[in-house]
Amino acid sequence: MIPEAYRPQLVPETMEQAIKMLKQKFQEELSSKLDLRRVTAPLFVLSGTGINDDLNGVEHAVSFNISDMGGVKAEVVHSLAKWKRMKLGAYRIPAGYGLYTDMNAIRADEELDNLHSLYVDQWDWERSMTEQERNLDFLKMIVNRIYEALLSIERFVYASYPHITPVLPEKITFIHSEDLLAEYPDLTPKERERAAAKKYGAIFVIGIGGKLADGKKHDGRAPDYDDWTTPTTEGHRGLNGDIILWNTVLQDAFEISSMGIRVDKKALLEQLELEGCPERKELVFHKALLNDEIPLSIGGGIGQSRLCMFFLRCAHIGEVQASLWPDEMIEICRKNNIILK
Repeated sequence: MIPEAYRPQLVPETMEQAIKMLKQKFQEELSSKLDLRRVTAPLFVLSGTGINDDLNGVEHAVSFNISDMGGVKAEVVHSLAKWKRMKLGAYRIPAGYGLYTDMNAIRADEELDNLHSLYVDQWDWERSMTEQERNLDFLKMIVNRIYEALLSIERFVYASYPHITPVLPEKITFIHSEDLLAEYPDLTPKERERAAAKKYGAIFVIGIGGKLADGKKHDGRAPDYDDWTTPTTEGHRGLNGDIILWNTVLQDAFEISSMGIRVDKKALLEQLELEGCPERKELVFHKALLNDEIPLSIGGGIGQSRLCMFFLRCAHIGEVQASLWPDEMIEICRKNNIILK
């Protein structure tokens, strides 16, 4: 996507300073809003343990063999959805408190474009919770706190660079994926997100992973971290979702976070059956969950480069992170004032 007459809002030297300031400021806001403490994260985990995030279930992890450990296979993380939850248990973090980390990943199967890179950097966070909090109201409360952090960052950018003016609405709008389907039955899921994001400015799409009334999924989700099957209201299901903003530069929907209340034992077993992989319950992570060795939790990931891209009004994620891009993309972007790192 090439915005017409695009011009970067900041020169390269100032851009680097702004990226540093935004990342520092946002993790402080996130930590304060959700009562999180920072921990160090792994770049890779052992294969065959069930700890790595399967994303949509079709992506292949970058892997390698470890010579000094008898050739055992390790794989670069996709995200830390399960690892974080295990750490909550290991550190005995009580309900109401949690952790966050800087997560770096390689997703070799990614289709490269304005928003998608081989390199993924995000704040992965996880917060312990009680059984009584496993409901839609609690999910919305957490989303609202994250959105307050986003609004704070927008004000911070405006104070630092007054020519970058605020665009976000004061409130985020909650909408279930079933309601999106009912409102826009002739559109694809991504087109529905675009229509709703343009209408409201900021939305949280609830219930992603299970089949909707038309027999199709709004989007894929692995069966063993987010809970997308628990009944909520009006026949709806799912305690997870995506934070999507309206990107005024690209004139398109812009996902900045995927998050949700995590599976309990019941949801895990149901979702493994629905996805045809009940054998996973024998893996390390799944056994620990089924044996009550891992606390109930809510968590998600917030893209670091995406956050910088949005608030600094960039047209391409390659303007705020160093990665690899096809030569043709680099040249087309260069001709349109989009300089990729």
